[in-house]
Amino acid sequence: MRVLRHRDFRLLFIGQSASQIGTQAVIVAMALYITRRTGSATDLSVILGAGSLPFVALIVFGGVWADRLPRHRVVIASDSVRAVLHAALGVLILTGAPAIWLIALIEAASGVAEAFFQPAYVGLVPQTVPEAEIQAAQALRGTLANASIVIGPLVATAVVLSVGAGEAFLLDAASFALGALLLLPVRPRRRGRAGGGAPAGAVQSREARGAGASASFITDLKAGYREVRSRSWLWVTIIAYSAVTLCTVVPLMGLGPLAVRDAYGSVGLFGLLIAIYGAGSLAASLLATVWRPRWPLRLALALGSLWPLVGLLVALALPRAVLIAGALVSGGAGALAGVWWETTLAHHIPPGALSRVSAWDHMGSLALMPLGYAAVGPLAAGLGVRWVLGAGAGLGMAAALVALVPRSARMLPARAPAGPPASGPVAPAKAL
Repeated sequence: MRVLRHRDFRLLFIGQSASQIGTQAVIVAMALYITRRTGSATDLSVILGAGSLPFVALIVFGGVWADRLPRHRVVIASDSVRAVLHAALGVLILTGAPAIWLIALIEAASGVAEAFFQPAYVGLVPQTVPEAEIQAAQALRGTLANASIVIGPLVATAVVLSVGAGEAFLLDAASFALGALLLLPVRPRRRGRAGGGAPAGAVQSREARGAGASASFITDLKAGYREVRSRSWLWVTIIAYSAVTLCTVVPLMGLGPLAVRDAYGSVGLFGLLIAIYGAGSLAASLLATVWRPRWPLRLALALGSLWPLVGLLVALALPRAVLIAGALVSGGAGALAGVWWETTLAHHIPPGALSRVSAWDHMGSLALMPLGYAAVGPLAAGLGVRWVLGAGAGLGMAAALVALVPRSARMLPARAPAGPPASGPVAPAKAL
């Protein structure tokens, strides 16, 4: 892959390869550990909700700091904190059975670190390659993320079922430490509308507020919100995917292991299913490195409606061959949508506001996740695990199509027109 010839991107890619595999492994490890230990959807939902709540609450603040500080330093700090937290959790599991509240507390602290990591990482990727290679970098980043969805669950399933969950968390801690270490020599380039201009990092936010201005933290926060509000294709997609996340991701992660165990007799099949989903994502991400559609956002949002399919198939308890095919389709559709969404943001949002806009994107899309985790356990107890999972998937598929309602979403070109910075509404105008 030619984009890997750039040293900074190569170091970022290798480091995040390790940490993302560890992250995906620990998500499945947590689901398997709690399902085997207590078998309670409520316990698992409490832990997952504890991690998502601070992430949703703080990510917009993380986005501001990622635009004000050197982004690679924010990523290093976030990875280091998560390495310590999951090392501690691994030791606790190995030496006993930590209380659910203590696991939830550790995951909440990890969610705080994730809130600063995510917007910094999104803004950092375009700073490690030339402008012309941003889509290739985003596609390879998507390939990495989706490869981790294949490898991580397989590793987690093998480690948890053969050795134990504590070792899975220690493995995740080591992966975060490696990711932080490899970023130490990285020196991100400055980005502007034409490859120069406003610096990236500590003072990059001045592009959004005017050179030489001395804006406060709250002013920077509001400036990021204005960038979102001025683009209907952006804020409508964020709202639509808030519903998609609530109806699809929450039930799948909170109820999926139980649904798979009840329908197919093996909780380990859940980890395998997520890996198969990742295989579809991986293949699609590789395709995205060379496929450059004229209207990438339109196609991304259309494909996003297929993303919830895997949850529906699990709920229906269809034959395993159908389940595998559906997981491949879901993963592939989600991966293409994700690559084109991130590339659209990189090309249509001013570089100095990219982390803040990404933070508003994540916060808005995930805003209902903590509420969903609080509700999914009681709902499953009253209505049935598979009924909640299936109904949620159907509603999520419908909600995803709402993002195509604005004309600007259907007509946004691959790149912003040359000219003044696109800090206002785009004319002529996520997936995940």
